Amino acid sequence: MKGESQRQAIRQRLKTETFDVAVVGGGINGAVAVAALSAAGYKVALVEKKDFASSTSQESSNLVWGGIKYLESYEFSLVWDLCRSRNELMRRYPHEVQELRFFTNLERGFRKPRILVFLGAVLYWFMGRFKTRPPRLLSRATIERDEPLVSTKTSQGGLEYSDCFLKDNDARFVFHFIRRGLRSGAAVLNYVEAREGQRGDDGLWSVACVDHEAKESFAVKARVLINAGGPFADRFNKACGVTTQHQHIFSKGVHLIVPRLNESERVLTFFADDGRLFFVIPMGSCSCIGTTDTRVTELPATVNDEDRQFILDNINKRLNLPKPLTMADVIAERCGVRPLVIKGNAGDFDQEEWINLSRKHVLECNHEDRHISIFGGKLTDCLNIGRELVDDVRDMGLTDGEAAIWYGAGDPVMEQKYRKLVATLRWNDKEWKGEGRSSERLWRLYGDDALSLAERIQADPSLAEPVLPEAPVLFAEVAHMADHELIVDLEDFLRRRTRLSLVVKHEVLEQSAGLKKAAAILFGQDADKRWQAYFQRTAKPQKTRA
Repeated sequence: MKGESQRQAIRQRLKTETFDVAVVGGGINGAVAVAALSAAGYKVALVEKKDFASSTSQESSNLVWGGIKYLESYEFSLVWDLCRSRNELMRRYPHEVQELRFFTNLERGFRKPRILVFLGAVLYWFMGRFKTRPPRLLSRATIERDEPLVSTKTSQGGLEYSDCFLKDNDARFVFHFIRRGLRSGAAVLNYVEAREGQRGDDGLWSVACVDHEAKESFAVKARVLINAGGPFADRFNKACGVTTQHQHIFSKGVHLIVPRLNESERVLTFFADDGRLFFVIPMGSCSCIGTTDTRVTELPATVNDEDRQFILDNINKRLNLPKPLTMADVIAERCGVRPLVIKGNAGDFDQEEWINLSRKHVLECNHEDRHISIFGGKLTDCLNIGRELVDDVRDMGLTDGEAAIWYGAGDPVMEQKYRKLVATLRWNDKEWKGEGRSSERLWRLYGDDALSLAERIQADPSLAEPVLPEAPVLFAEVAHMADHELIVDLEDFLRRRTRLSLVVKHEVLEQSAGLKKAAAILFGQDADKRWQAYFQRTAKPQKTRA
């Protein structure tokens, strides 16, 4: 299969070539690192122990926001920078990063007067350079008229302001940058674990790696080593004998995915019982509700019954639902940790200090050893991290080439060719709830590659059929992914290249003939093995009767 030959070629490069930069970690930080550095002319390798974006980067709220909540802690500089980053993402990815209204209900007795919160939203609009629609003050009557789903029993009114969200899923957005790196000549491979790194007398880092798919060990050689391990960065630094001034502490965030609650394309916004922002976010035909904020020390974090009950209690209290939501309504769960950067020892931080930590990032550089650790960060800030890394690698004495564009939507010329071809296709260009038409969705997700998907459909119209009737993923996408997107596990397809496992119930997926066909396209003769491995691993435990 073409996908397997792609993996073999990349693996051979990792084993035999010497790179300018080796990046460990394939979340958003590692993805922008490989995209930015390879476009700047550096020879870059990236390894990820699981799949790309398989940890923190797949568990976000899908929001691209300027950090309005940080105004309350007077972090004006951070908000100013995040708003600028949000605006740039909105401009560069106009189809993917879209403005969304946040419809906020404030309860009586809230810690700030409503008018003060509204003035904060006006300040936020100003700090966002007026690139979004202005905020508006909401009376109880306006809330009842515009969003009757929202309970106003204890409301003092509210406000509506704008921020942005990812039209599709966060992990797919991360893969945009992985794809950019591959196109720029980087050697990028998932399911390759970096165990440790040592810098030799020749000035090269040797990173000991294990390819879990090929069952093979080898070393990746590079002049500069970047630790983009996200929540696992401290662990890898320790394995490399690297000491740093900064480290992480972790906050667990949980979301529940349920069938669509509100018809409007708004985020319903509340303050939960613990005082934190709490959202109902559109996700295609579903709604994503949450989040929680719990300090944890063990990785990976897991969802527990207390998390589930907190979310269900808070949403049932704040919405006028025909009947309360229960776990029977939950389609999927999202659980991740926010890596919060601190200077010093994590044990020295008390509860109050931890709650007030923001999602800023720090690049800690050791120029003598040519080592960079990325701490913290968030999706909104990803372009800044990529640019800073190029500057830091250059400052370490590595000369780069002529900088090329490493982010943004597809080429306008390619888009024109794509739309011209799509107009000639005989297919059902269906409108999907919360997703738009299939033709719009393909361009949004695949950019320039959408043209090749349209050509596949032109050659074989059956590829325009959806894998499942409940969701917009087409067989043309499956064929493209099999050839070009380094899919190893069925979960890579269901959870990260698409969001099928988030919006379609597990039992529906398991019984789907269309998904069986997709697995055959992705894995060939290994399809049954991959199918069984996924559904055995993700099977829900059977409850026993007392």
